[in-house]
Amino acid sequence: MTTTERRIAIGPERPGGQGLDAHQHESGDHTIRILLTDPVVGPQTDFVATCRDGVYEVWAARGMVRFERGYAAAGGYAYRVIEQIGENPVERQDPRALATVDEEVAASIASGFAGDDANTAYIEPAHLTYPLAYERIAQLFDSPNAPDLVVNPKAYAFGRQPGQHGALDVVQSRSPLVFSGPGIRRGLRTDALSRQVDIAPTIAKLCGFPLIDGRDSTGRTSGERGVAPDVYLKRQDGQPLDAIIDDAGAARPERAYIFLLDGLSNSELKHRLAHDPDGIPNLRRLIGAGAMFEYGSFTNFPSITWPSHNAIGTGAWGGHHDIVNPTYYLRETREVVTPQGQVVDTARFLGDGVETLYEAFHRVFGDWRGAEGAFTASIHEPCTRGADHATLERTVIGDRGRLRALTDEYAGDTSPKWLEDGQQGAHGESIIETRGLAQALVLYTDETHPPPTFTFHEMPLTDGVGHDYGPHSDGERAALDEADVRIGRILRMLEARGLYDGTLFVVTTDHGMAPTDASLKADQVQAVVDAGMKAVVCAPFIYLLDVAVTVTAHEDGRTAMVEVLAADADASGERPPVAGAEVTVSTHGAGVLARARTSDAGICGVPLPAAAAPEDLFVTVHHPDYNPRHLRLDGAPVHEDLRAALYGGAL
Repeated sequence: MTTTERRIAIGPERPGGQGLDAHQHESGDHTIRILLTDPVVGPQTDFVATCRDGVYEVWAARGMVRFERGYAAAGGYAYRVIEQIGENPVERQDPRALATVDEEVAASIASGFAGDDANTAYIEPAHLTYPLAYERIAQLFDSPNAPDLVVNPKAYAFGRQPGQHGALDVVQSRSPLVFSGPGIRRGLRTDALSRQVDIAPTIAKLCGFPLIDGRDSTGRTSGERGVAPDVYLKRQDGQPLDAIIDDAGAARPERAYIFLLDGLSNSELKHRLAHDPDGIPNLRRLIGAGAMFEYGSFTNFPSITWPSHNAIGTGAWGGHHDIVNPTYYLRETREVVTPQGQVVDTARFLGDGVETLYEAFHRVFGDWRGAEGAFTASIHEPCTRGADHATLERTVIGDRGRLRALTDEYAGDTSPKWLEDGQQGAHGESIIETRGLAQALVLYTDETHPPPTFTFHEMPLTDGVGHDYGPHSDGERAALDEADVRIGRILRMLEARGLYDGTLFVVTTDHGMAPTDASLKADQVQAVVDAGMKAVVCAPFIYLLDVAVTVTAHEDGRTAMVEVLAADADASGERPPVAGAEVTVSTHGAGVLARARTSDAGICGVPLPAAAAPEDLFVTVHHPDYNPRHLRLDGAPVHEDLRAALYGGAL
């Protein structure tokens, strides 16, 4: 089946080389074909997405879709399919699918996998959904840091660990979300849809922030949209979650505290709540006194740590805050950066177009000065910019001796399981959590500064254990028990200080987690390099190294000038010349008719045979550092028909 609809196009907000430009159609289409037809990688790949000519494309073995976005009458963006061949790979977007462990197991069995172990519940794309797929794909390509192509692996085919995340599917993208405290409806289990970018504006509304002339999800200010100020943050892709807010004169929170249990699956949390009535009592207490989203909250794409944490902390998708992946390529400087690998001092990677909650609290309530203003804290949290206390920016407030003493005092909270199982990583993350607990206890009890007005507290153990043991393992349950003990210690401290009743609590994660077949050792992007393509690969991203070629045939028809530049501009905004590129001229059946190499300026001249018609002449450009280009003499690209190559007439 092929369908076509009228075009409406609003492409990437800040073009900067992301997606496929006119000079990259050849290499882009070839790379997509490799990913979908390679005998090993093809069966592991769910789909490949890109942006081309302002249109968003999703290619899969089962079919493809092209869609555009435009301004919606009610605000924000609307999306429209303009072409479809075969099955639309992301048409199923039900956010309520696979909401329980039992449903995940049933989907695995329906996918043809044997057994009822939730920790090996491998699910094929046919039994998955992709909530908010158009929005989450399109936002990525708004950033100049975005790739040319992004690979979405099958849910069980990504990496070497029993648990994994990063993909668009409902299992890896769904996070738990709980709000509890002043202004929240108590005891609510809501089926309302939520996104992680909704958390920051909900906190802002509950804490009494004023509406400002900031940018909404379309990147336009209220003034540019011709409306009164209608957002709480400098860039606000999300909206307040009004379904959980108690409007019956409830007191406004005096402070907010986010507990982020990294990588915890929403279905795993619900399973514990349903089947272990005596377990996780402190989380159960917060949930019972607040509102829980039954179907969780949907996170950034890719659904992975550094982008997702900063989406929560800014209310803006990764394509707008610019930390698009744990590792990504900066075209203008030709360097790979890895905020997640670096861990510390990563606030500088956050884009200027967004505002963190720390910055917003300071804007509204003043900078911290002794006993005045808003004091904010980031505890082991990858979103750090503007925080007064920020562990990962190496800005630690509090007596170091007391921090060490409290860390030692609560060392017994660490389960012996990790060392018994030889899991040094889990043991280390447990120690980190104990250090985070010590920081929280000091920050709220130190008399040299006011209690934090806003705290964002990352608890990493559930993520590390989910990777190493699997998302529905005994290890994950032990990790959640540990986190609950630490949360309980913080809640009791707040009660003892008279701070509990005035605190708005948020419990969430940065992404979900899916069981992974570790035996596959799947690494889709590496297959592109192995196939000979010139690219920078930062899984699941692919940045193609291409040349922009201009052919100018002179009026006499006997010569032509060929200019070869790097397709990606450098820091000056210009495309650098490519020296030493081999340029050949050929025609059908006649072999090479002319050959030349480009100068330091990226230019060469080639003779043209007088007897050959211009439409029969072809120019080929080769350089060892770039993908080859094939063009007609008039500059029109020559490359394979991807639709025919993938689908022929079979779909």
